[in-house]
Amino acid sequence: MPLQLNPTLDRVLDAADRPLIGGWVCSGSPVMAEIMAGSGLDLVLIDMEHAPNGLESVLAQLHALSGYPVTPLVRVSSGDPVTIKQVLDLGVQNLLVPMISTPEQARAVAAAAAYPPAGQRGIGNALARSGRWNRVQNYLQDAASQVSVYLQIETAEGVENAEAIAAVSGVAGIFAGPSDLAASMGLLGRQTHPRVIEAVKTTFAAAKRAGKTAGVNAFDPAAARDYLEAGAAWVLVGADVSLVARGSEQLAADFIPRTAD
Repeated sequence: MPLQLNPTLDRVLDAADRPLIGGWVCSGSPVMAEIMAGSGLDLVLIDMEHAPNGLESVLAQLHALSGYPVTPLVRVSSGDPVTIKQVLDLGVQNLLVPMISTPEQARAVAAAAAYPPAGQRGIGNALARSGRWNRVQNYLQDAASQVSVYLQIETAEGVENAEAIAAVSGVAGIFAGPSDLAASMGLLGRQTHPRVIEAVKTTFAAAKRAGKTAGVNAFDPAAARDYLEAGAAWVLVGADVSLVARGSEQLAADFIPRTAD
């Protein structure tokens, strides 16, 4: 019997009656991925840009997530077409590509994620998990509906071009990264500065005009709630490594006596 893949994030968003909430897995650990997957979050994003992840560890984490009712995403390290091809062949259906500032970059990513004639993705579905080794019927013909591509807006230039970026064919939506955006605006480390928040909300409006959805990274609870009220379709509100870091620090503060030193 032919296999069916899970719905892509754009379809999940279309069917949802509320914004979706998710978290990052930055440890490279399939155990942590499974813990996050079983938490009740809607989304779990595996990071390859700032985390110690390669193809094998991403695959292990995809396996760990597969038994849970959660939508997985993977952020690749860049828009490199070879990396995008390899990650898609792992079976990644929801792709986030960082540091996109121009429509030209957006079109290059969309082409890397699509089979010819729409794009230039190499064909290896018979050998790869993407089409479950030819067990997903018509995967080649239907691949565009099995993959959703999101582009991360992280520069002032990207905010200016957000509508044109979101409007690119083959792009499902955009995702604001306030940390790098703040740095590009001369506000390093100040991702909740009013100017940064305004710029993020500008990307929401731009995506809406293009008929696409927008998400955002927001570990500050007040900022996350503000972005949800402003129309974010999905928000990533924490990461495994941050939760462990802050939790272990609290244990130390609670149980280790302070000294004069």
